[in-house]
Amino acid sequence: MNKDNDLFTNIRPQTFNDVIGRKKEKKNLSILIDAAKSRGEVLEHILFYGPPGLGKTTLSSVIASEMGVNIKITSGPALTRAADIASIVTRLSRGDILFIDEIHRLNKVIEEKLYSAMEDFALDVVIGTGPSADIVRIDLNPFTIIGATTRIGLISAPLRERFGAIVRLDYYTQEDIEEIILRSAKILNVNIDNEAIKEIASRSRGTARIANRLLKRVRDYAQVYNINHIKKQDAIKAFDAQSIDKMGLDELDLKILEVIVINFNGGPVGVSTIADSVSEEIDTIEDVCEPFLIQSGLIKKTSRGRVATKFAFDYLKIPYNEELSLI
Repeated sequence: MNKDNDLFTNIRPQTFNDVIGRKKEKKNLSILIDAAKSRGEVLEHILFYGPPGLGKTTLSSVIASEMGVNIKITSGPALTRAADIASIVTRLSRGDILFIDEIHRLNKVIEEKLYSAMEDFALDVVIGTGPSADIVRIDLNPFTIIGATTRIGLISAPLRERFGAIVRLDYYTQEDIEEIILRSAKILNVNIDNEAIKEIASRSRGTARIANRLLKRVRDYAQVYNINHIKKQDAIKAFDAQSIDKMGLDELDLKILEVIVINFNGGPVGVSTIADSVSEEIDTIEDVCEPFLIQSGLIKKTSRGRVATKFAFDYLKIPYNEELSLI
């Protein structure tokens, strides 16, 4: 790994002291950690949910660091066979953490294998086939599963109930995002003024991952154009070149708004129709784009489909149909 990649790796916080914002979440997680350590027990299973890019993986790594244990990272789609989960959990040491991203995408076989692993720290393995097949129970070292999902409603009740703590992560405040960008800029040795930081933060959609990505793009722009001290106007030019508008909406976000507002006169319109219209996967629309568009007040969900708000019409500078407010 080169020096630049090392720097980007170091952006990720290592302890709760490094984590910006999340005061309530950090306090509650600290209580769980301190209680488990004082009793000499492994940490309870934890489920994080919320929009992507809000620090689920980061918090899980910090928890492992605070507990002084190792963390193994995988994802729901990567676990396709019973042997996949067995090969992981049988190699975990006492107290280790297994982080499963997109846990709502686990298949039913894997999910059912997890039940006994989470509750009894045991795994039932079928030996042989047919009438001679036998079930052997393998004892596991006590461990912690931390799950992460953007769609908690897709997690089955039996799996969800096996988590001792369920933590919702919401978008960061503007002030927290500015502090995150300032911290990252110092680590990356980026010379940037406060107004430029505010400009990046305003387009970061309340998401730390996007904030750091935009900082990197502005840094690239400054490097190419030999800008030693990044100012607000430099950041604006960098965003204009990438078609990222003042709210942080990119080309896909604007396409979605235009489809609802222009093609369907403000809606209602189904998400599958929107996905077909913009040539994008439904999961991308629902998990990546919609949460921020809804949070920003640009669209709303109804029983009949997605509807654009007056704010969306105003944002696109298109006259608003007052009858839509009755939908």
